[in-house]
Amino acid sequence: MTVALAPALIEMDPSDQDLLRSVHPPDWKNPAPAARYDLVVLGGGTAGLVSALGAAGLGARVALVERALLGGDCLNQGCVPSKGVIRASRAAYDAREGPSFGVEAAVPLRIDFPAAMARMRRLRAGIAHNDSAARATSLGVDVFLGDGRFVGPDALEVAGAVLRFKRAVIATGARAAAPPIPGLAEAGYWTNETIFTLTALPARIVVIGAGPIGCELGQAFRRFGAEVTVVGNEPRVLPRDDPDASAVLHRQLEREGVRLVLGGKLVRVERRGEERVLVAEKEGVTTRVACDEILVAAGRAPNVEGLGLEAAGVAVERAGVVVDARLRTANRRIFAAGDICSAWKFTHAADAMARLALRNAFFFGRGKTSSLVIPWATYTDPEIAHVGMTAVEAAAAGGAVRTLTVQFTEVDRAVLDGESEGFARLHVDAKSGRVLGATAVARHAGEMIGEPTLAIGQRLTAGQLSATILPYPTQAEVWRKLGDAWQRTRLTPMTKRALAHIIRWRR
Repeated sequence: MTVALAPALIEMDPSDQDLLRSVHPPDWKNPAPAARYDLVVLGGGTAGLVSALGAAGLGARVALVERALLGGDCLNQGCVPSKGVIRASRAAYDAREGPSFGVEAAVPLRIDFPAAMARMRRLRAGIAHNDSAARATSLGVDVFLGDGRFVGPDALEVAGAVLRFKRAVIATGARAAAPPIPGLAEAGYWTNETIFTLTALPARIVVIGAGPIGCELGQAFRRFGAEVTVVGNEPRVLPRDDPDASAVLHRQLEREGVRLVLGGKLVRVERRGEERVLVAEKEGVTTRVACDEILVAAGRAPNVEGLGLEAAGVAVERAGVVVDARLRTANRRIFAAGDICSAWKFTHAADAMARLALRNAFFFGRGKTSSLVIPWATYTDPEIAHVGMTAVEAAAAGGAVRTLTVQFTEVDRAVLDGESEGFARLHVDAKSGRVLGATAVARHAGEMIGEPTLAIGQRLTAGQLSATILPYPTQAEVWRKLGDAWQRTRLTPMTKRALAHIIRWRR
């Protein structure tokens, strides 16, 4: 069978052809379906692959149905390509910053944007084997490529074949959504689903959306040399994150020359030949921003169309498939996982939800999504990572929660790395010392958030972080410093007098 190239791919690019051979082979032939499957999975992104491969590994008879590219948004249009692009842009930034470390290039810096994008596509194609049709088949999964549609409460049809099942998981994910701005569609725009086909750097680009995707790609394109304006309707970048964290990123973006237009409303987009002009209003003041290209990074829409959910008895609302706390739909045979039903639009959240759905579907599990400890990270520079209780929630808790902060100016490795603008913060139960939340703002914050995530999941205390020995010098040492800060809060005047008495007595 054949499939039209997805927008994420360049038809004649060798790396994209390699990718296609892995995640939607043009010559793929669907297998003859089994009489009945233990599990049918609709959607081959992260949640779908984890569900299918996990169930097959446990001995279940499994079918996986995907209409486009296996690997879903993460591999093809999201996490993987964006991080490849971000890494290349960071190399450009570091080269410019070399003189501050006593390193200066003998020739002027030249950025080869097409080569950076080709590198991304090559690496993506290499990673694709992990999500490939061949690998899934080798692990015992029947892979069906084509449009899947429920035709009953226990049956799904794909490419003329009917797959009957005992259980099913809907994992069709979500897609980029454009805001209803007059003139936007007529002007033309990119999303994360198309932007990675760029082979020439736009001179001027406007990013609509000041959330994670907008900030990550806006900073990356600026580092490559484009003039970048980020437009957001909230008064600050990353409005879901700790306000102090977003303030650090705000300053860094402005230092790098990113223009920020925040807190207003985009009222229209005008097309003037090859130029686009965005018109924003804030408190009666009109701002016009001209550009060559527009990137929309302002929301997601669930992929629920054409799935035959009514025939399966599965309820749908604007946010996606309706599930209970155990990820069951209104049809008790059918579960859902990932972006199709989750407020957490993260690959690792989709993975965790798929594992939970499997336990609940086959092993009388009673696990709930409320038990999941889901960290998140925005891969700007510095990165911003968070887990658990937020700053707003901590403030609302009043004296029941103590918030501790250590600036990276106090961490030797950060100072030596020239990365001291940032901080780490813990929210701690004021009585027990149990870690409730954490935020880190650092170049590698995403690598550092694992320790507090483990602490929250295992109900550990800040005192236990203090007792953990970490290698010196590392930036992760900040968690021990925060643990020490908690221990110091327990040294009341009475405690100090008692300890002093013990010390004097032992002389």
